[in-house]
Amino acid sequence: MRIEINPNGIWYHGSNNIFSELRKGSTITQWRELAEAFSHQPLSLGYDDDGLIQHNGTEKGYLYIIDESIKVGKDVYQHPGTTMDLNAEFLTNRPLRVKLIKEL
Repeated sequence: MRIEINPNGIWYHGSNNIFSELRKGSTITQWRELAEAFSHQPLSLGYDDDGLIQHNGTEKGYLYIIDESIKVGKDVYQHPGTTMDLNAEFLTNRPLRVKLIKEL
């Protein structure tokens, strides 16, 4: 699956916790549905070529957006150990402000 990064796009983080700042080394993505799926803390997660996500997570989840500007290569970088397609997952280089947008 091909995932394009929009330099001015929205970045998401899914979690089962409530907080206002994301720690350095956290995972973020521009793929909203992926962040939503990860918020449920699945042990297994996969997706098909059409982007349909399957997972076994059961935790109550929260969806966040990053509430400040992000520059790829400076603030975030490609997750080096991902098994997902290019541009699916990024890691943060520094703490980032977040805004809770949805309870899942």
